[in-house]
Amino acid sequence: MNAEQPKSRAALTVDVVIPVLNEAHVLAKSVATVRKFLAENLPLKWRVVIVDNGSVDGTDKVAQELTQQFGDVGFVHLDQRGRGRALRMAWMQSTADIVGYMDVDLSTELAAVPRAVEALAEEGYDIAIGSRLMRESQTKRSFKREFISRTYNVFVKLVLGTKFSDAQCGFKFVTREVVQHILPQAQDQAWFLDTEMLVLAERQGYRIKDLPVKWDEDDDSRVKIISTAWEDIKGVLRLRRLLWSSEFAKAAEMHGKRA
Repeated sequence: MNAEQPKSRAALTVDVVIPVLNEAHVLAKSVATVRKFLAENLPLKWRVVIVDNGSVDGTDKVAQELTQQFGDVGFVHLDQRGRGRALRMAWMQSTADIVGYMDVDLSTELAAVPRAVEALAEEGYDIAIGSRLMRESQTKRSFKREFISRTYNVFVKLVLGTKFSDAQCGFKFVTREVVQHILPQAQDQAWFLDTEMLVLAERQGYRIKDLPVKWDEDDDSRVKIISTAWEDIKGVLRLRRLLWSSEFAKAAEMHGKRA
């Protein structure tokens, strides 16, 4: 938030971004569920923003119909694929004080949204992330995904010395300041953007809150676990080299105010 003229909580605006790729079959239902929940549980001005990156199944048509029906639904379209690219575009275009995203399958409980907003608006945090790995969390997912997730997060901690618990849960909310100062430093256009953003923010003094969540695995998930994990590992090694370089200090000085 702007430290000189902080907004009152009631005046804050929130954009909830839903990145989609070929999700025409479930998009309208998911948006309806999110809108209903936000209307009943988030007493702020909010929008649901659909960001489509390269769908070929008519997802864009469904999204456009939703924007015509509801004034609180926005739509961003990209021809190129990549979740990181989609989030970057939606967040950078947004003018909301707080922006976040959740997966279209709504695997993360919606009850986490007000808690994330409260962490940023009232508790002084800069980033709030859903964590499936905290003791209080309740998760339902396959052994393979559980093992890979835990192994990856241990790897991130060992290599990069991070403190946050779950880099890749599809639920994150950040302040406008993080979008302006941290996102331009991140390079990844795909799944690793989450980890990269968190690492860069933490290294520059931004506060991250882990939120225990209820999370149910989506049987229709399109994530290619093994290939995604390998790309993430390569991203971690790239980040390690960056953090030890003079380039990081220069980038942090240029973009971040807390380095």
